Amino acid sequence: MDHTLLTALNQADATAGRIALNAELPTDGGAPEWVELIPAGRDVVGRDGRRWVKDQPERLVATFNASGAALPIDWEHASEHKAPKGEPAPAAGWIEELELRDGDALWGRVEWTEAARNQIERKHYRYLSPVFLFEPATRRIATLSSAGLTNRPNLFLTALNQGLNDLSHPQKEAATMVLPEAIRKALRLADDATESDAVSAINSMQGSLQTARNQAEQPPLEKFVPRADHDAALSRATNAEQQLQQHLQQAQEREIETAINQALEAGKITPATAEYHKAACRQDGGLDAFKQYVAAAPVVAADSGLDGKQPDQEKALNSETSQVAAMFGNSADDIREYSQAGGN
Repeated sequence: MDHTLLTALNQADATAGRIALNAELPTDGGAPEWVELIPAGRDVVGRDGRRWVKDQPERLVATFNASGAALPIDWEHASEHKAPKGEPAPAAGWIEELELRDGDALWGRVEWTEAARNQIERKHYRYLSPVFLFEPATRRIATLSSAGLTNRPNLFLTALNQGLNDLSHPQKEAATMVLPEAIRKALRLADDATESDAVSAINSMQGSLQTARNQAEQPPLEKFVPRADHDAALSRATNAEQQLQQHLQQAQEREIETAINQALEAGKITPATAEYHKAACRQDGGLDAFKQYVAAAPVVAADSGLDGKQPDQEKALNSETSQVAAMFGNSADDIREYSQAGGN
């Protein structure tokens, strides 16, 4: 986790600097004992459009109390940009106590120096600009650093606030750029999104793209199978389906053959039409239709009574019978009747 904290100075014309929240001093000529340092509300917005988050106001008070040291108030944030270079940064006062008012507005009790008190009473300075450290990723205000008397306010405070154009500090915060509408829509960001929000959105998209590429190269086995395994399984399924289809066709042919033979034996069809009926039975629903037809059809091929007889012998017998009948004046039926009676 990145624990870097940026120092924030606020001023109306700042392009870079440490965030300082400007609050107006009273105009009755007196130096106030209590001054507003950070306004109420979770979102802290400067006149220049920069934003910060104050979602842990109690933490600010607790951190101050734990330090056991008063916070300096100087002129024009000298302790922030002159003191690091070894230049004088005298105190205009000291913040001895912090408390929350109106919910979460941060106020400080100040002990002013005589010089600062005189300048405030003569209205040489009208604003106080507190300086705080904040987390760059979340823009959460972490702790107060100092405050300075100024005449260029940035924040809407009852107390003092300014901005600073000095670029010499090693950790300066660039002024927040307002994102163009086209970029906000493309990245699906809110209207008040900052460039850091845009960078986070782009990084998230790049991460999602890389994840998609990895999944394409190495797809999860619970959702995808290797091509070789898929082809082998498909081949086995195809072979099994072909074998099943062949078995069903063979069984159907046997059933058709049985039905045709039974119909022939019953005289319901003739041998000449057997192949026609076989072809019809192979159609969808054809076998059931054929069975219904056979059940309702009349006999079309009755027994001729010639089974077991010799045709040539029968013809000769009839010819001889006819000749004898003619010789004796009898008909063939008379002789046949006589023959049957004699046979009995």
